[in-house]
Amino acid sequence: MRKVLIIDTSILCVYLGVPGKETCGTDKDKWDKKRVEARFQEEEKQGAKFILPIATIIETGNHIAQANSKRYEIAQAFGNILVKVADGVIPWGVFETQVGELWNSEQLKQLATEWPTLASRKISIGDATIKTVAEYYAKTSSTFQVEIFTGDGGLKAYEPATPAPTRRSDRKKG
Repeated sequence: MRKVLIIDTSILCVYLGVPGKETCGTDKDKWDKKRVEARFQEEEKQGAKFILPIATIIETGNHIAQANSKRYEIAQAFGNILVKVADGVIPWGVFETQVGELWNSEQLKQLATEWPTLASRKISIGDATIKTVAEYYAKTSSTFQVEIFTGDGGLKAYEPATPAPTRRSDRKKG
């Protein structure tokens, strides 16, 4: 089963070395730049697809702009990643679907209904949309194992369940 990693802001900030965001996670599960880089390399070897939700791009850009130092250098590094993504040089992709497919009026109403409960659990609206992107991948393909790559335990708890593998003999023949 192919893996899709939905990259969260916390991990991307660690990867970029954003001041004040150099680590994420709990004391028992701390992510630093070395660990994040090793995970990216391992997942790339395994053929994983990395997805950058728009919320991750915007939130990461905000953290860079608000950093107390190295804003220009880190913004350049982030820009280089985005160019490599756009050019297909690295196996990352920006979440690409028809806006109407995921963010139509019914989906926006659903977000409006669900988000107050999520907010009361300290889940930001950006994280709520990242959750929606992960759910989209989980629903649209039974061949993807979807993981939200995050240091945020609250967001990680909303990761879609991986479907049980099916035996070939159980699949419909057509």
